[in-house]
Parts: sequence; structure tokens; C-alpha cells
Amino acid sequence: MPDHVPTVGVEEEFLLTDPETGAPTPANIRVAEAAKKAGIDLQLELTSCQVETSSGVHSDIGDLLTELRTLRRTVAECAAGLDTRLLAVAVPPTVPGGFPVTETPRYRRIAETFGMIAHEQGLCGCHVHVGVPDRDTAVLVGNHVRPWLPVFLALTANSAIYRGSETGYASWRSILWRRWPSAGPPPYFASVEDYDAIVATMLASGSILDNKMVYWDIRPSESFPTVEVRVSDVPATAEEAALLAALIRATVAMGLRSIERGEPAPPVPAEVLRAAYWNAAQSGLDGEGLDPVEGRVLPHRELLDRLVGHIDPALREFGDRSFVTEAIAALDKRGNGARRQLRAMRGRHEVGDVVVELAHATLEGCV
Repeated sequence: MPDHVPTVGVEEEFLLTDPETGAPTPANIRVAEAAKKAGIDLQLELTSCQVETSSGVHSDIGDLLTELRTLRRTVAECAAGLDTRLLAVAVPPTVPGGFPVTETPRYRRIAETFGMIAHEQGLCGCHVHVGVPDRDTAVLVGNHVRPWLPVFLALTANSAIYRGSETGYASWRSILWRRWPSAGPPPYFASVEDYDAIVATMLASGSILDNKMVYWDIRPSESFPTVEVRVSDVPATAEEAALLAALIRATVAMGLRSIERGEPAPPVPAEVLRAAYWNAAQSGLDGEGLDPVEGRVLPHRELLDRLVGHIDPALREFGDRSFVTEAIAALDKRGNGARRQLRAMRGRHEVGDVVVELAHATLEGCV
């Protein structure tokens, strides 16, 4: 493998649920304590029914997949020991009794400021970090990745069922998430100074309380020397999470090469990008999408092929082309999380069948 392959890491958010009913369970502190004894540091999320895993830094996607599977299996075992089930799902499929906020000073302040937006959470995403030289580069490469964000969302859509009902969307999480004033498609930034000026205005207005609340779907990481892509639902399987990471890393790499050549990113208008987002959230990988650069309506599956064609040089150079081809073929056959949820729900119209399917997918390939 070439020495200059960008590093990649993945953060996955999971829902903790009652093993019988599938209802969200406020057990994040206890599960984190058990995971700590098993050698895994879990992050506590805004609501106490969620936990987040963080992979190490990887150059090889195969090694990343192995770790993602280990993390899921170990945390699921820790949760099971506390009579709790770990689910890779982006919104609770059953009717929740509420989403208690995790008792930390920062989360309490967020809850007090943002009210029901904070209390109606339980939303689980996946964040992919790709190593970049500096913040300036992270901001500029974001402009190049920006037009492809709807494809990543369509690929990973995993929130078709909410509160026991079909939502009419493949990614209902994406719709709910955008209620936050700093969430959703990022602006097109001229420079890192442009980025920082907008963030400063948001801080001054109170629409964010700190820099960690910059929830745009691609941003310079506040914690690592990376660009962080946050658009995706938590994928149903570990293999899909690794596929997402491989696609994002190669897309970032192609953006870096464009920057080196002095090629500007396509300045997609914000409203066009929002329209492409809506298509991705509504239909997922199985329906029509919008190419935000050309303004053409095309099947999302064709847009995914266009993405793979665009990033093919990087995929081949990094040794990821075969894995991506095989993982997409497997996804076509079994469906992503949204398709699996809908298939399960439409069988007997029992949300319990959805929970069983999600539990299977969460640990698929992990045991």
C-alpha cells in the first residue's frame, strides 16, 4: 500500500433498547462502565439511551472492518449482560417512553437551551474521519465532497420505521436532525477564515453553544487533524460502515488532488443541495435522486455508480476497489437498513419483526 494513503477512522452511534420490546433504554452509563472493563472507551451521547464507539486510525479498510466488527460484538455483549440490546438503527423503531438527557453539565445546558429538539433525540449517525494536512485543507476539501453527500445518505439510510409506523422516508433521522440550527448541508466556504467567521456569528447568536455544536455534515474535526463527514445514518452492518469509510476516503483523496491542481469545487447552490438531500432521505438507495451539479434526476443507484467511477483512481491506488465492488454487490442483494426495515414491517405489520431484523443486522459478520 502506498505510504501516502490517507488515514481513516469511524465513529458509530448505537441505540440501547429493551431486549423484549425494543423500546429505548436509559443505560448508557452502565454499558459504558462494562465496556471500559472490556477495554473499550464509549462516548456518552446527548440522550442516555445511546452510546458511541470510536475506531482507531487505519490505513487499511480490512483492518478497519475487523475493528468495527469487534467493537459491535463486544459492546453488544456488555449490553446483553445488563439486559439491554444494542441496535444499529438511526431512530427508535418502537414508541419510546422518552429520551432522558445524559446528566453532564454540557448536555444539561444544551437541553435547557434547545428544548424539545434535545429531548426528542435518540438519533444515531455514523461519522467518518479522514486525515488531512490542516484545517485550511479540511475546509476546502469539504467543498469538493459536498456534492456527493446525498449519495452517502442514500447509501446508509437506516431509519424508515419510527414510533411503530412507516415514516415515508428511508432516512427519517436526516429529516429530524435538520431541526438543529447548525445541522444539514454545509455552506460553500471560500477559506478557513470564511468558515471561522460564520461559526463565530453562530456562537454570538446562541444558535450553537460551542464549536462542537457545528453539526454540518462535513466539517474540520474539533478533536483530530481530519475532515469529518457526518451525513450518514448509522449503517445497519459493520461491512456497510467500512464501505462508507472507503468511499468517503477516496472522495476526499480526489478532492485533495483537485486542490493540488488548483481546480475549484463545483459551487452547488444551497437549495439545490437541500433538494438532493430530500430525495436521498425520502427514497434512499432504491429511488430517484438528484445530481446537484448537473441538475439531473437519476436513480440513486446510478448516482452511486457515478461516485465509484469518479473515485476509481483512488480506490485502485489504496487497494479498496475489490472490497467496494463486492460490498456494493452484497448491499444490492440484501438491501440497506431502510429496505430491510420495510421488508420486515410489511410482512406481518409487526414492529417486533423490525427489531429482530435490526438486531440480526447489527451483528451480521461480527460473530
